[in-house]
Amino acid sequence: MADLFDTGAKPTPEREPPRPLADRLRPQSLSEVIGQQQVLGPEAPLGVMLASGSLSSLVFWGPPGVGKTTIARLLAQETDLHFVQISAIFTGVPDLKKVFEAARIRRGNGQGTLLFVDEIHRFNKAQQDGFLPHMEDGTILLVGATTENPSFELNAALLSRAQVLVLERLSAEDLEHLTARAERELGRELPLTPEARLALQEMADGDGRALLNLIEQVAAWKVAAPLDREALAARLMRRATKYDKSGDEHYNLISALHKSVRGSDPDAALYWLARMLTGGEDPRYLARRITRMAVEDIGLADPQAQSICLHAWEVYERLGSPEGELALAQAIVYLALAPKSNGAYVGYKAAMRLAKQSGSAPPPKHILNAPTGLMKDQGYGAGYAYDHDAEDGFSGQNYFPDGMERPPLYQPVERGFERELKKRLDYFARLRAQREQG
Repeated sequence: MADLFDTGAKPTPEREPPRPLADRLRPQSLSEVIGQQQVLGPEAPLGVMLASGSLSSLVFWGPPGVGKTTIARLLAQETDLHFVQISAIFTGVPDLKKVFEAARIRRGNGQGTLLFVDEIHRFNKAQQDGFLPHMEDGTILLVGATTENPSFELNAALLSRAQVLVLERLSAEDLEHLTARAERELGRELPLTPEARLALQEMADGDGRALLNLIEQVAAWKVAAPLDREALAARLMRRATKYDKSGDEHYNLISALHKSVRGSDPDAALYWLARMLTGGEDPRYLARRITRMAVEDIGLADPQAQSICLHAWEVYERLGSPEGELALAQAIVYLALAPKSNGAYVGYKAAMRLAKQSGSAPPPKHILNAPTGLMKDQGYGAGYAYDHDAEDGFSGQNYFPDGMERPPLYQPVERGFERELKKRLDYFARLRAQREQG
């Protein structure tokens, strides 16, 4: 039955709606792909596979707009495989069964199938297991695409049958090449000053598809003179920064912040702090992690560092955002420039290992209280030397379980206040040795 609004007119080339710029510029061969030479180059994984004529199942891991779908489609073209594309968001088990059955029939007719699964991490573990027999018997060659870390999101069994290739966000040079290619397709240059052109590419944030969409908007403007950076910013909104508070970006950036502090680089630490805050990270989470940095990496080299962090946390709670975030920034700068020591942290971990190894070894009896006569008869408290009775306030007695060799757990560094603690530790070690010899 004809649609009520159907005019009966057939599409003609003259009447065909214009194709989006991103579709018009889709590469027709792997050699036209911009960027990703770390996987496409002659000595890179895909280059070697194609040269040898042996393509294995793959998982493309990378941010949006870097060519995952395009490369998968071109791989099917290069290897004469039938290309089938599905998305884990819209595909259920019945749909997968139909895809596998069609691939089986196709294989019986001498045609292989490259199955491209977008957002493959959205399939649950049981659904991912469903791919395994069809990958093993050659019914499909699987190419999955994910923006999430495959190590956490994909089955170990699936990962063991597929090679993970990391696709990177497009570089500034890649984005310029893409801009030039778009201008050739449009037949004219963009009406932008060089500074505005660079700002447009920065707005794309390494996403090629986003850049082409921005270029298409700019190309449609009717302007008398090239626009500068400010005029462009007034017409286009900057793309939201890529940040997922529960995903890889969250853990990558907090790692960068922590290591910048540990590396005594306040400028880098402030940058990563700003990146997390502009991405929408909870400042309270940052306050907690900053305090942990003081405990783990500054330690007793600067005992005041912990107080600085706790006070910054309190200031944030009183002021809120954005004013309170300055207190966190000040704490970050203080930590980055503070003397560093993980002596207590390493000593604590060593003590935890030793405690697990030694099991239930009891304390030596001479340091146990004896509140009952029976306990006194058992030798509890016998021979205990009260340290304050010693002339130098130090008895030098053993406090480890009997038979355990004394372990050097806490080893302070020659930095900051811990230099003074090292002197004290060495002093007591000398006294202890003298008591043992005496």
